Amino acid sequence: MTRRARPIALAGIAVAGIVLAGCAGGGGSSDDTEGPITLKWFQGSGVETNIATADALAEAFNASQSDIIVEVDASGPSDSAALDNLMKTRLATNEMPDMFWYNSGSLLQALSPDQTMLNIADTDFVSNLDPAWVAAVSTADGVFGVPVQTAGGGGFFYNIPMYEELGLEVPNTWDEFLANADAIKDAGYTAVEMTFGDAWTSQIVTLADFYNIWASDNDWAAKYTANEVNFADDPVAVQSFTKLQDIYDGGYLNEDFASALLNDGLEAVATGTAGHYPMLGFAQATIATNWPDNIDDVGFFGIPGENADEHGMTIWMPPALYAPANTEHPDAVKEFMAFVASPAGCDAVTGALGATGAYLVEGCSVPDEAPRIVADWGPYFDSGMIAPALEFLSPVKGPNLMQIDVEVGSGVRSGESGAELYDADAAKQAQQLGLEGW
Repeated sequence: MTRRARPIALAGIAVAGIVLAGCAGGGGSSDDTEGPITLKWFQGSGVETNIATADALAEAFNASQSDIIVEVDASGPSDSAALDNLMKTRLATNEMPDMFWYNSGSLLQALSPDQTMLNIADTDFVSNLDPAWVAAVSTADGVFGVPVQTAGGGGFFYNIPMYEELGLEVPNTWDEFLANADAIKDAGYTAVEMTFGDAWTSQIVTLADFYNIWASDNDWAAKYTANEVNFADDPVAVQSFTKLQDIYDGGYLNEDFASALLNDGLEAVATGTAGHYPMLGFAQATIATNWPDNIDDVGFFGIPGENADEHGMTIWMPPALYAPANTEHPDAVKEFMAFVASPAGCDAVTGALGATGAYLVEGCSVPDEAPRIVADWGPYFDSGMIAPALEFLSPVKGPNLMQIDVEVGSGVRSGESGAELYDADAAKQAQQLGLEGW
């Protein structure tokens, strides 16, 4: 699969060279240490494919030169809330290693990057990055990260043999999706796998539904940032929560949904225990690694809305490589960042994970042979039926969405109540950021 022209800012990427050295500006002391400089990279997410990505990038970079050695530290917690707190603490206390792995988009803003991170705005390699990516790792005063993986879709993974056995078609509306879920349930299978033991996975339906909001109003994200719209009062946006309620009320869930983990969900949809699993595209690499015989048994479709002619896909920017502002080796860090943001870096990622989505670096491409999930993104990109997730269009994201969605998805709270609670949660975060209108 090669990258296709896309109607948003992911388009128009051409082959270009890359500057690996001589990066100017930023940082503290110069790198005049005798002998190789060792850089510690705190990976810390606990996700197998992310650790494999970091290891592959470090290994390829170390093999390309002899002045800098990158060592990966994957000792951090896998729990998102615990990892967020650890990141904030280490940055606030100047205890972060030379580099770290973290989200792009709205969560970056909560780390106060202008005060805590190395600004790379004046480096040459930033010009090789897609403008949409740069916007996702920037403030008004700086640019802070380079992409470590690919952009991809969020929505439903589905089991293709089960769909074929039951004569089902990929649904283009939410009503069609519920009808498919009923058919799968009636056949004795789990219709929708949920894995609230990894609480962050509870958010996927809500977050991946954003394309439908965007399709109803292309300016919704800007209005949301200005506090002119919200989830509870918008008839389309509130469905991002009521769809979770529909899944619980329909009796579609696996019995262990409260304690099941990410890998349980991936195994269920890969091996045909479950018909659907809401997930982000990066996880297809875990299926390829753990259940290689089933990689082509899993397809993908975006969260359906009300209009079959507007069935689209929400896309996610990849996580980023950042550095703390107080790193002792800013020039060496930038040299590694330049490698990551180059075709050689992309090749290292492809070697570790295979074809996982669209690269956001000039000159990068993915293999023609792609897993079914990645191939299923093609029509969405080709038709322009895509929108970035809200967290890449607005700095406003309430920190308690995963807990709220666990409650809605467990039948503890209605979808409408969840939307109201999340609006209040997001308002607190917007006020903390000092945004106008809140």
